[in-house]
This record gives sequence, C-alpha cells and structure tokens, in this order.
Amino acid sequence: MEMVIDYKALCEQKDEQIARLNYQVACLTQQVEQFKKMIFGSRHERFVPADNPAQLSLDIQAEAIAERVITTEKVEVTRILTTITPNKKGHPGRMKLPEHLERRETIVEPVEDVSLCKKIGDEITEELEYEPGKLYVNRIVRPKYAKPGNGGIVTAPMIERPLPKAIAGPALLASIAIEKYVDHLPLYRQTERFKREGINIPCSTITGWVSATCALITPLYEALKNLVLQSDYLHVDESPIKVLDKDKKGTTHRGYFRVYQNSVQRLVLFDYRQGRCIR
Repeated sequence: MEMVIDYKALCEQKDEQIARLNYQVACLTQQVEQFKKMIFGSRHERFVPADNPAQLSLDIQAEAIAERVITTEKVEVTRILTTITPNKKGHPGRMKLPEHLERRETIVEPVEDVSLCKKIGDEITEELEYEPGKLYVNRIVRPKYAKPGNGGIVTAPMIERPLPKAIAGPALLASIAIEKYVDHLPLYRQTERFKREGINIPCSTITGWVSATCALITPLYEALKNLVLQSDYLHVDESPIKVLDKDKKGTTHRGYFRVYQNSVQRLVLFDYRQGRCIR
C-alpha cells in the first residue's frame, strides 16, 4: 500500500517551529540589550529599584513580541531570468613603435620554391631590440711633416680635450657622470661593467675623472644658483644626512642637503652643506 505524505501539514509544523524559535531569539535578544544597559550604561540607566516589578521580567513584552513574530504573510515571488551578454572589448594590439627608431630588416623566405610565384605583399612583425653601448677608441692622428733643408717638423696642434691627461673622451665622461648622479649607478658598478667588456679601469681613476668633470661644469652650477636664488617665489626643503669623513675613521658627521625649487620656471638647485651655514 502506497503511503501518502501530507506535505501541507509538514509545512505548517515547520512554520510553527520557526515561529517558536523566532520568539525565543527575540526574548533572548531583548534580555542581552537590557543587561548591556545595566552593565555599560550610565548611572541612571544602571539603577534598578528593588520594588520595580519589571526587574525580574526585564521589561519583556512577550505577548507583543510573539504576535509580531508569529504573524506571517503570504508573498508571491516572481522570478525573471535575464540573459546578459558581456561586451567584450577588442584587444588594442601591440604598441606602435616610434618612427624615429632605426629599422634593421631580416627577410625570411619560404622553404618552398617560389620562383614561379608572384609576390602580393609582406607580413611584417616589429620587435623592440637593444644593443648595449659600445666602447671604442678614438684615434687622433696628427701627421708630422719635415721642412726642407732641415727646417724642422710641422705638426697640427692638439685639439682641445676636457681632461688632456686622461684617456677618457668627453662622451665617456658625460656618460659616467649621468649614470652616477641621474641613474644612481655607483662608480664601483660602472667599473665592473667595464671589466665585462675587457677594460680594467681602477675605481680611483674613475673617481678622479668625476671630480675633474664636476670642476669643469662649476661655472654652469654657479649660473644656475644665481638664477634660482634670485627668484621671487621659491620652495626650499632641508634633509639631514650622515656623511663619511676621511679625517674621522669609523664615524660620520651630520651634513645637510637643501633643495631649492622655482616652481614657476621649473628650476631646481641642489645644495650640500657640512653645517647649517648659508652662503
């Protein structure tokens, strides 16, 4: 004999059980709130008179809560299915490489015999490549000529060089200074890079080159300083730094780095001082 299950009765029992549980939760929640007022509230909220009948019941309106909880309403729910098609954005493609860059073409021909074929176009793929900077020797040749009758030797005067006694040319000196002060590449790392190319330049030699280069551009620095300090509107920032002192081994002294900025003309001046003196 097939057993008939009364789903309606089961549903009503379930609703009654949920209503009772909701009633218990409401009662316990109100009790917790009342205890919070008694413990953490102000004095007049915490004081409960001994003859207050609501002290035992904690002012719980059980009947009103039960009526609010047990009352249920039937709500009709309408479900609407909507199909959303995502709007796929097209890929922007590769970044276009600048036109001023040098193009070196590599032509790759098909493996098949195309002697009888007609060319209809090209498939072009561009990739950005890099060739490391190269060191080279700039030979300055000055021919020597002997005058007739043992009149002596004629040679062209030597061209002007930034550091006459150094083997470094102007482009190399500028590159070392820019990499040190703009790209923050220490001189030690630059010497290691030169070693990888087979050029062993002592760090002390490069340090001397940098010092001499800074001396050469000192007039430019002074001109920039005068231009910036004469500005009508100027920003200044000071940062203390620890500086090694060759006269004090194992310790440092407190130096000061000041940055002056003319935000109108976009001029910047960096100035280092061993103390807070201003010249």
